[in-house]
Amino acid sequence: MHIDPRHLAALSSVLRLGSFDSAAHDLGVTPSAISQRIKALEDRIGAVLIHRGPPCTGTKAGLRLAKHAEDINLLDATLLADLGLAKQTAPTQLRVAVNADSLATWFVEAMAACDGFLFDLVIDDQDYSADWLRRGEVSAAVTADNSIVQGCDSYALGALQYRATASPEFIDRWLSNSADPEAFSKAPSLIFNTKDGLQKNWLSHYVGPGLRPPHHFLPSTHAFVDAARLGLGWGLNPAVLVDPLIERGELQTLLPDSDVATHLCWQVSRMLAPALTSVTKAVRKTAQKHLLQVTAAG
Repeated sequence: MHIDPRHLAALSSVLRLGSFDSAAHDLGVTPSAISQRIKALEDRIGAVLIHRGPPCTGTKAGLRLAKHAEDINLLDATLLADLGLAKQTAPTQLRVAVNADSLATWFVEAMAACDGFLFDLVIDDQDYSADWLRRGEVSAAVTADNSIVQGCDSYALGALQYRATASPEFIDRWLSNSADPEAFSKAPSLIFNTKDGLQKNWLSHYVGPGLRPPHHFLPSTHAFVDAARLGLGWGLNPAVLVDPLIERGELQTLLPDSDVATHLCWQVSRMLAPALTSVTKAVRKTAQKHLLQVTAAG
């Protein structure tokens, strides 16, 4: 089945910018022309591709087709560059799944080292970001190291170190008995979202199994740290963010020798890997600088 590239470009622009008017301005045509191209594409595919907002959002088929259009643009740009035919062109859209803690601590530095790309980030837990690759909705992802995706190249990045922390006042009030399971069952904890299992796993390993303390949901890395500092609850935070606060006495670790290391890897679609060589290089170089590097035994 042949798909008109103009129709794909219209779909991609509408979903990226959120409206037919914005897409028309982006592509230098009228809103009517965008509407006609989307209708023709939907007739060709035999499915609705856009939930007509505001803002406009993609159906499952629409998102997949838009991602396909971005892949084609990326491959075309790489081919022209390899042949020495590339002219000055607009940056290429690149959709990547990354966990929030990596974004808050090191991934932006990797993005800044990449020329020629406009990043469209999907934020998800590292244990689930691989699913975006499996569905073909992103070109690359920072994932947990045990979630290798078929059809992708995978590179170990290192480990993001976490410390269980709370304010001194919170510890005095709730956890003065150290690793007492009863105390931990009552002390409010911080949880990023329903996918976040760090606190639960830490409790099970260092305090006792089956504990279900009351908790706050805080889907923001920096708000997570602020909430701990202000005594709202305890939680596991990236060491790089909390170590300065620990040194100043604004936070304390809950238990000695209880850090958790979350091992991460970079996975990229094998079909797109040659076109994303510079991105992969930047991600690996930045991760080596900021993440804990563990040498395999043997």
